[in-house]
Amino acid sequence: MEVITKTPEKLVMRLDISESLANSLRRSISEVPTLAIDEVEIYKNDSALYDEMLSHRLGLVPLKTEKSMSGKTEIELKLSKSGPATVYSGDLKGNADVVFDGIPLTLLGEGQKIELVAKAKLGVGIKHAKHTPGLCYYRHVLEISSSPEIDKIVSAGHGLFKAEKKGSKWFCDLREAEVDAINAINSDAVKNTSEIVFVVESYGSMDAKDIFLKAIEALGDNLDEAVKALK
Repeated sequence: MEVITKTPEKLVMRLDISESLANSLRRSISEVPTLAIDEVEIYKNDSALYDEMLSHRLGLVPLKTEKSMSGKTEIELKLSKSGPATVYSGDLKGNADVVFDGIPLTLLGEGQKIELVAKAKLGVGIKHAKHTPGLCYYRHVLEISSSPEIDKIVSAGHGLFKAEKKGSKWFCDLREAEVDAINAINSDAVKNTSEIVFVVESYGSMDAKDIFLKAIEALGDNLDEAVKALK
């Protein structure tokens, strides 16, 4: 295992694992509990948006998920604003941190007003997409046969890690257009290796590293349940 990039927003790794395990980890991302607005009580809404649409937008606002939170966590957020104005996610006030303050929710004209109270709870993405903590995807590390023309494409490539040359082979990660260009030169030049480039991108509710670790825990819990069911 090699960690290529590790920031709060993005985790990139090289893993020598099977596609089935990589896919299981990818799917387990949707079982990582995150905080999101679950209930909205609207007292006044003079905007052009229906109450249901406004509630839907509120539910998709990323909120910071703390490690101390549990299934019993319930946080109240209030929003009160008068027009003319744009209502942003940062106008939500309460004990939960809004990740991005500048998400536009709706517009208010002269004399219009919004007043509401929202309740945020922990949930998982397999129950509702608003609880999905981030994006996860993977692809194989490529093995590419070297030649003068191909070397130029690989050297100028824009993969997730720097290309490595071992003998007459390149080991790299390239964009689809770059792979197509190499295939046009030699259709047998590109092969998949057993290594996988695994990427987790956070929507901001928690660090990408924590999303990955929580996904491993979720997968382990599911496997334990499967073992118990078979006993």
